[in-house]
Amino acid sequence: MGEYAVIGMGRFGRSVAITLHKLGHQVLAVDKNEEALREVSDEVTHAVQLDSTDAESLRGVGITNFDAVVVAIGDFIEESILTTLLLTELGCEKIVAKAVDDRQGKVLERVGAHLVVYPERDMGVRIAHTLAAPGLLDYLELSPTFSIEELSVPETMSGRSLGQLDLKTKYGVSVLLIRRDSQLMISPPSDTTLQTGDVLVVVGENRQLNRLESTFEPPK
Repeated sequence: MGEYAVIGMGRFGRSVAITLHKLGHQVLAVDKNEEALREVSDEVTHAVQLDSTDAESLRGVGITNFDAVVVAIGDFIEESILTTLLLTELGCEKIVAKAVDDRQGKVLERVGAHLVVYPERDMGVRIAHTLAAPGLLDYLELSPTFSIEELSVPETMSGRSLGQLDLKTKYGVSVLLIRRDSQLMISPPSDTTLQTGDVLVVVGENRQLNRLESTFEPPK
């Protein structure tokens, strides 16, 4: 069981805090707004009202004792940067900070954030990919050139085995797993026969994945 502090109870911060708590971790929710804390207090371990730009307040809640601190106040740029800087100076083990754009992200990295996340940008990219590729269910970028995708198996592939389709040779992508209802088939063998409704999780270069996407039809 880990211990985490989440600073900023906007939509993003609240989602992180509640999810961590549901996963069985100890979670401290922090915000300077009493109403925001009241809305989340029953779904986290502790909720504390304080100003995260005040070093003494952060020390008072033992902020350096947490496995990671999430700075989820990206919309308030100055406050986000100052909070991240204070956490760095206090010696927090891991700092995850939300940014709204690349410029803010670079500053957060320079003042000590170990990981900078861009939830709005990343969600926009995922939605754009699912709209542009009819059979695409989900998308995760691993690097500027490699991604993981979830694709709904079309009727044209139903009844054929992975060996017959030979996606590695034809498209240069690898099948990581197949999801069939609640069953997961990890590293499925080449004689695995696909069924309509199966979900393929594949990894490869973006240009190869784009070629594969063009052969899929919209899920029904």
